[in-house]
Amino acid sequence: MAKTLLLILNPRAGRTRSTAPLFDAVAHFCEAGYLVSVRRTTHPGHAAEIVEAEGADFDRIVCCGGDGTLNETVRGAMRLDAPPPLGYIPGGSTNDFAASLSLPADPVRAAQQITGSPGRRLDVGSLNGRPFVYVASFGAFTRSSYAAPQSIKNDLGHLAYILQGVRDLSSLRPYPAVVTTEEELFDGEFLFGAVTNATSVGGLMKLNKEQVILDDGLFELLLIPAPANAAQLQELIRCLILQDFTGSGIIFRHVPAVTVETPEGFPWTLDGEFGSGAERVEIQNLPRRLEFLL
Repeated sequence: MAKTLLLILNPRAGRTRSTAPLFDAVAHFCEAGYLVSVRRTTHPGHAAEIVEAEGADFDRIVCCGGDGTLNETVRGAMRLDAPPPLGYIPGGSTNDFAASLSLPADPVRAAQQITGSPGRRLDVGSLNGRPFVYVASFGAFTRSSYAAPQSIKNDLGHLAYILQGVRDLSSLRPYPAVVTTEEELFDGEFLFGAVTNATSVGGLMKLNKEQVILDDGLFELLLIPAPANAAQLQELIRCLILQDFTGSGIIFRHVPAVTVETPEGFPWTLDGEFGSGAERVEIQNLPRRLEFLL
């Protein structure tokens, strides 16, 4: 009896208009013994709806699109009692999660890796009950992932995120918050905050791969306090340019959970997609929650 594979495709993601590589990827899945069913997303949240409605009937689920498509697929899988293993064919403009795992950008090579993978269980995040794959963030740069128009991201790719990030710098504002971990409390104003499980954040910030383990039950907490004077601002700019997150103006920790309280309920982004805010945000690491075919 043939194994079954549900392939979820976001036709709007990515910079290429050619579907030929995807046909080749589907052909590979078929040659590997899978009976493939293809579903195309038509609106935000559709991938989660498809997985929740149909995912339990398949042996494998593979999504092709950007990090937002992956987030939706994971969101749907988390609603299943026994979610099947998940595969990811990166088809977006930056693909932070794929970069963290060095996943092939070529659909055929990605398909080959998926069918040859023994599977690996990875941590999944939860922000007030809403799942995310690799990052929840607020403040500067968080808009970079979703504010740049899709057409610009398709044409410019990573450069679009850099341009949007520079644009964000012109409108920096401090976000008052109390950030609590199991061992520490940080009370102040922050330009940026991220709870991440990836080496690439928003296509802009790169973390050391030796510091990020995707199945250790820990997040990487990155906070950038608002500089109090010109010297601190200069140090912050230096750290960002050199991607040095150990500088005196930056807080970097490994934590299993984080609580963020703020008087204004500022918005967060999850895996680069805009999300609503709340005055109290509880973020938890769900250790080795889902199996990925990597």
